[in-house]
Amino acid sequence: MSELVVEREHRVSPIELFFDLVFVFGLTQVTTLLLDERTWGGLGRGLLVLAVLWWVWASYAWLTNAANVEAGIVTATILFATGASFIAALAVPEAYGAHRLLFGIALFAVLLAFVALFALVSKRTPDLLAAVLRIGWVVLLGAVLILVAAFVPSGVRPAVWAVALFVGFFGAGATGTGGFRVEPAHFAERHGLIVIIAIGESLGAIGFGARETHLGGGVIAAVALALVVAASFWLAYFDFASGGIQRLLTEKIGEERVRLARDVYTYAHFGMVAGIVLFAFAMRAALTHVHADLKVVPAVALCCGSALYLASFVAVRWRASRTIGRGRPLAAVACAALIPAAVVVPALAAVGLVAAVWVALHAYELIGFREARAERRAVASA
Repeated sequence: MSELVVEREHRVSPIELFFDLVFVFGLTQVTTLLLDERTWGGLGRGLLVLAVLWWVWASYAWLTNAANVEAGIVTATILFATGASFIAALAVPEAYGAHRLLFGIALFAVLLAFVALFALVSKRTPDLLAAVLRIGWVVLLGAVLILVAAFVPSGVRPAVWAVALFVGFFGAGATGTGGFRVEPAHFAERHGLIVIIAIGESLGAIGFGARETHLGGGVIAAVALALVVAASFWLAYFDFASGGIQRLLTEKIGEERVRLARDVYTYAHFGMVAGIVLFAFAMRAALTHVHADLKVVPAVALCCGSALYLASFVAVRWRASRTIGRGRPLAAVACAALIPAAVVVPALAAVGLVAAVWVALHAYELIGFREARAERRAVASA
C-alpha cells in the first residue's frame, strides 16, 4: 500500500475536481428547490440543504488536504463518495418530502466514508488519528440525525436538520483543532476553485433563466447587468482577496494555522457560496418577467446575496486583523438597504441597482488600492 498521508506541498488533483462537479449539481438542485417554493420557509429550507451539502464538501476538503489521493484506497473511496453525493444531490428538491430517506441514507454513506478513510489515512500519525476520532463521532451523530428527520412529522424536519447541522458541522469544529494540519497552498486553491465553480453555476442560472423567456431588449439588459454582478463576484475574490487570505494562512503555524483555516475557509467561504446561490435563484426569478416587480423573497435574495458575499470578506478581515475596512462593509450595507426599492421597482431595475453598488465598490478599490494591488501581484508572480 502506498503512503496515505501527503507530507509535501501539493496541488488540487483531478479526482478532487471530479468530486466538486457533484457539488455543482447540488447547487443547481438547491436553486431548483428555492424556485419551486419562493417562500420564506422555502428559502430557509433551501439554505439549510445548502449548508448540509457544504458540510460534506468541506469535510472532504480537509481530508484531501492531508491524504494522498493517488493511493488506491483513497481514490476508490472518493469515487464512492462522489457517487453517493450525486444520489444525495438528486434527492435535494424533495429532501424534506418524498426523497428524505434517500437523501439521509446517501448523506450518511458519504460521511461514514469520510470518517473511515480519514482514520485509515491517519493511522500512522497518532496526533492526527486522535483528532479524526475526536470529530468522527460528532460528524456521524449529525448524519444520523438527518436520517432521524425522515421519520418525524414534516413540520419538525427542518428543526431536526438544523440540530444535525449544528452538531455535525459546527460541533466538529468546536471539538478543537489539536492534531490537525493544513497545507496552505492546496487548501487555498481548493476553496478558490469552489468559489469559481459556484460563480459558474450562477452563470448557468442566468443562461437557463434567459432561455426560458423571450430574448427581448429587457431580458438582454438584465442578463448584461447580471453578468456585471457575476464578474464582480470573481473580481472581489480573485483580484483582491484570494492571495491575501492564502498568505495569512501561510504565515501561521500549528494550531493557529488550523483555527484560521477553519474560520476563514470552512466557515466564511460558506457565506460566499450561499450569497452566490441566492443571487442565482434571484436571477432565475427575475428573468421570468424583467419588467414586472420582483416578489419579496427573490428581491431579498437578490440584495442579500451580494450583501452576504461581501459580509463574508468582512468576517475574514475581522478574523485576521480585527479590522473591517471601509469599502466592502459599506457596500454590503448598501446592498441590503436596496431591499425596499427592489420589491417595488421592475426586476430589471432591481438588478441594475445591485450592479451599480458593485461598480462603485470596484471603482473605489481599483483606484484607491492600485499600489497595494500592484505589490500583491508582484509578490504572487515572484
